[in-house]
Amino acid sequence: MFGYHNDAIFPPRYNIAPSQPVAIVRCNFKGEREMALVQWGLLPSWVKDPREFKPLINARAESAAAKPSFRAGLRHKRCLVPADGYYEWTGAVGDKQPHLIRPHRATGPIALAAIYEEWLGADGSEIETMAVLTVPAKGPVAALHNRMPVIIPPEHFELWLNCRSGTTTEIQPLLSPEPRRDLEIIDVSRKLNNPANEGPQVQEPIVAPGRLL
Repeated sequence: MFGYHNDAIFPPRYNIAPSQPVAIVRCNFKGEREMALVQWGLLPSWVKDPREFKPLINARAESAAAKPSFRAGLRHKRCLVPADGYYEWTGAVGDKQPHLIRPHRATGPIALAAIYEEWLGADGSEIETMAVLTVPAKGPVAALHNRMPVIIPPEHFELWLNCRSGTTTEIQPLLSPEPRRDLEIIDVSRKLNNPANEGPQVQEPIVAPGRLL
């Protein structure tokens, strides 16, 4: 589906938190798709000391092109985050209920729109990081959160990943998506609230069936 050419094999993850590694698909300098592991939380290349900068886990799609932190990534370093779904939370602090938003089982994984950056330290150290692009939430998911990640359809992977000159204008329709009708919301275990919990058990439904979007 994602068409990457390298032999990257990463174990499945069920509870990825900011600052942890996340798998992305991008185009390399040869124009070939590759999968790579980068840190979730964008660190712009112009940051002098990463210890004094709070990594950016999300980027507002409607303003990213005008923001110094995201402008270069949107033009030259777009990528996809393959995922079976994503999470949102509702409820009070200390008693938050996690919700899994995912495609109906028959439709397969989704691709979240993201941008990445390479930060180089004076000592030669290198950190690759990423941020997920978000838009105002539409449809039933808006009851959970006022923002939602941009999901890129497979037929537009090439446009999104091909960062040739001029494509920032061409990708604008992808950043204003219509609500998807093939997603469902599933209330899952509060085990997910602890980043130390990992494995399929964190996605155990607490009610069934899921709600179709």
